[in-house]
Amino acid sequence: MTEVAVAKNSTASTSDLVVLKSVNKHFGALHVLQDIELTITRGEVVVVIGPSGSGKSTLCRTINRLETIDSGEITIDGKPLPQEGRELARLRADVGMVFQSFNLFAHKTVLENVTLGQLKVRKADKKQAEEKARALLDRVGVGTQADKYPAQLSGGQQQRVAIARALAMDPKVMLFDEPTSALDPEMINEVLEVMQQLAQEGMTMVVVTHEMGFARSAANRVVFMADGRIVEEATPDQFFSNPRSDRAKDFLSKILHH
Repeated sequence: MTEVAVAKNSTASTSDLVVLKSVNKHFGALHVLQDIELTITRGEVVVVIGPSGSGKSTLCRTINRLETIDSGEITIDGKPLPQEGRELARLRADVGMVFQSFNLFAHKTVLENVTLGQLKVRKADKKQAEEKARALLDRVGVGTQADKYPAQLSGGQQQRVAIARALAMDPKVMLFDEPTSALDPEMINEVLEVMQQLAQEGMTMVVVTHEMGFARSAANRVVFMADGRIVEEATPDQFFSNPRSDRAKDFLSKILHH
């Protein structure tokens, strides 16, 4: 409770949680991120959209240093990203990440998957970690699956376990890199509903997705990327009803009539 009060009373700049300044990244000759400037404030839901190959996933992955950057600066909660070692492990705990593929440990039960990080990184007590894991699994709607192995779950269930696993670390921000693109259509909504709920509860989120319905309903801001640049940023209403750039108009015309 006190933390929230402190954050609200402090100056505007401390509400900036993730800040990217002049960020550049190359893969060989390909300039995948070009002078990216982006600030995400506490409690904000930023949805990153754009054509394939526009740099969206790379952007997402630089925020928890799964991809290193060539130049520029990224800070999380006022601190620059650590290079490696224990500090980096701590950062990754503060920055929850949910991938396209669920990345669960196949040989561990659902419950073990969600308690592991709490025990190893947060040094939590085992009983408390398990209680917290069960509460989170209930929250994402898979509480009854706690003793199963990932392979016994549907894709949608596995992805919800992955979300619970990230939440178990009490992250400051959650990154979602196309979390529904590997799922069958009927499973997409069950994952998006959990994400909607998180957004409503005030979780800071960066979401790379092709789900325009989610972008419209859950985002505070839409960031449209093309060719490694941020071309346009706007509220969902502005972006979907009146995009300013030709690039965005073209992109929307291709996807919205389906």
